[in-house]
Order: sequence, then structure tokens, then C-alpha cells
Amino acid sequence: MHASAATSAQMRLGAVRLAVGDLDRAQRFYEQALGLRALDQDADAVRLGADEETAAVELVGRRDAPRRPHGSTGLFHLAILLPGRADLARALRRVADAGWRFTGASDHLVSEALYLHDPDGNGIEIYRDRPREQWRFVDGELQMDTLPLDLDSVLGELSGADTEANGMPAGTRIGHVHLNVADLSAAEDFYAGALGFDVTVRGYPGALFLSTGGYHHQIGVNTWAGEGAPAPPPGSLGLRRFELALPAPELEQVERRLSDAGFDAKRDGDALLVADPSGNGILLRAG
Repeated sequence: MHASAATSAQMRLGAVRLAVGDLDRAQRFYEQALGLRALDQDADAVRLGADEETAAVELVGRRDAPRRPHGSTGLFHLAILLPGRADLARALRRVADAGWRFTGASDHLVSEALYLHDPDGNGIEIYRDRPREQWRFVDGELQMDTLPLDLDSVLGELSGADTEANGMPAGTRIGHVHLNVADLSAAEDFYAGALGFDVTVRGYPGALFLSTGGYHHQIGVNTWAGEGAPAPPPGSLGLRRFELALPAPELEQVERRLSDAGFDAKRDGDALLVADPSGNGILLRAG
């Protein structure tokens, strides 16, 4: 039994930090294929987003870092949420025009999604949500599925005058992160029990979806890399951490729950750095 210490307000996802082998190559991909733009940068790192207010991805260049081994925990994909369906159509065309291939395209009932990998093999989902009034529930559980996406219908959102695949629109942000973990039970104890997420979907074999505020999911976890998969070696390419923002009083409550559960949360100014039981890094901050 996994009790959720539910939060009173929805957490918000912030930027996902990735270690990449070739920073220039990775930045070109995120700018040209995805349509993000650099918000600030130095010789070893760049923050990218669709507008000045919201960073979506932070890239840290690490040329000598080892690749994340196959069959290890880490990032399954980061998911970039677009405001509308026409934006998804523009993203589809932008990626194709940049010469990148999609690895999948799915209708999840609650959303429509495109999938691809960045130059370092990090999984990426680009998606738009259907309106909440169209989400279906059966016996209290949200219904999600993985069905083929009608790409012609998506592209039909583009008007004849819509000839330029410009950058991602303002309001684009990280909608969820999906993680490879070693054990679903331990992940549920951490994300529901300590952080306060609610489980929304249990119907996928080897996976669990969690959220706050009634969203379909902000966190996905799966054991598809193998039950008991080890964490990658320290300093590997791939996920370094992702951000979660929550009200300051709730951050203090989460800090106490993490301590009570035996998790080592380190203070970083007004934020907390912690790793889930599978070694996936999280920055918890007030906001």
C-alpha cells in the first residue's frame, strides 16, 4: 500500500538538465529541429526555451563523459508541451525540414504526441493536450492508450498561408518527464509518498503515471530498461536533473517527508537537490 501525501497545489515542471557530448551539435538540434532558442549561455552550458520566462532544457557540454549504458536507469524521455494542435503540426514539419526522423507518433487519448531522439540519444516527446473535458475516466481511473496518430489530420491544422515553421510559441514548456527506474514500488513510495504526487494511471504494464492538480501525468516511471536496472556511472551523458517548483510552505513539508523517509536532500540556496531511488536527480524549488 502506498499512501500519497498529496500536495494542495499543482507542482510545475521546470527545465530538464542534460549532459551532452558535443554542446554545439546539441544546441543546433534544439534550436533548428525543435525551435527553441538560447536564453543564456557560456562556454560549457546553454539554457533554451520558447520565451524569456520559461527555460525548457539546459545543456551541459561534457566531451569526455561516458555514454549511458543500455539497460540502466535515467531519462526515458522529456516531454515538451505545446499550446495547441497547429503548433504540433508546425513542430512536425520543422523536425522533418531539419532532416531529423521521428521514432513514433501516438494518440494517447488525453494527448497527441511525436517522438524522436536528440544527437546524444536522449528521448524527446513533443505533444499537445486535448481539452480536459474530452478526457475519459472508467471506474475513477483516467483512460490513456497508445494508438497510431493521424499525421494527415494534424498537418491539416496548417493553413495555406502558414508557410513558415517558426520557433516554438510562447507558453511552450516541459509538460512531463518519463523515467527509467529500477523498481515501480520504490518509485511510487518516493513520488507519491514523499513528494506528494497522485497516481493517475496503473494500466500500462511495467509503468506508472503520477501528477498533481488533476493533470494526466507530470511524472512517468517504467521498468522497461529491466527490473532492478542499475543507475548509470556517475557523470554519464544524459539526465542530470529536472526541476519541480512548488509553493514555499509545501517545499518545507516535502523536505521533512524526504528526511523522515531516509532520503538525502541537500540544500542548494532556497532549493533542494535529491535523487529518486533509481538515481534520477531532481531540483525542488519554491515557485
